[in-house]
Amino acid sequence: MSEDHTHVREFFTARAAGWDGKFPDDGPAYAAAVGELGLRAGDRVLDAGCGTGRALPPLRAAVGPSGAVLGMDLTPAMLQAAVRAGRDRAGRLLLADVAALPVRSESLDAVFAAGLIAHLPRPADNLRELARAVRPGGTLALFHPIGRAALAARQGRQITPGDLRAEGNLRPLLAGSGWRMMSYVDEDARFLALAVRGG
Repeated sequence: MSEDHTHVREFFTARAAGWDGKFPDDGPAYAAAVGELGLRAGDRVLDAGCGTGRALPPLRAAVGPSGAVLGMDLTPAMLQAAVRAGRDRAGRLLLADVAALPVRSESLDAVFAAGLIAHLPRPADNLRELARAVRPGGTLALFHPIGRAALAARQGRQITPGDLRAEGNLRPLLAGSGWRMMSYVDEDARFLALAVRGG
């Protein structure tokens, strides 16, 4: 887990231009995960840590032209890659930090976050900030296009007991941050934890 934004920006800036080419087959997994958020036409949704914006087109399709789609990321190079890919047409891109979202409290219906939790400097505080921005009953999807074991193998490392994405760690983390976990899937083909914002 990163402790400062400089490291996160440097990491993703160096990889932004080739990011989509490195993971060319992830599109269907993103679309399937978005489908599980239960979005409706007219909903307001945030892609937190949107990167190159791969979730923005399915998010736009889910909320329709009357909905609002925001993509926020800390790394300008990732947002620039999203623009080059034309994904800015699916949602409004903002350079922003999930620690201080530039949105009103309870103004969103849902948050989609792909690969975000591993990069949060203060996970409980950051998840609480996401909860602040979402209406009671709104949803959160913590997603990755491959599961924890497959990701660890890809990176040449072992899963540690302190992995925030482990169900036994994530459930209480979410509960202490204003969320109630509704479902948890950790398979080679995907990781998806869905939570609902408490009242």
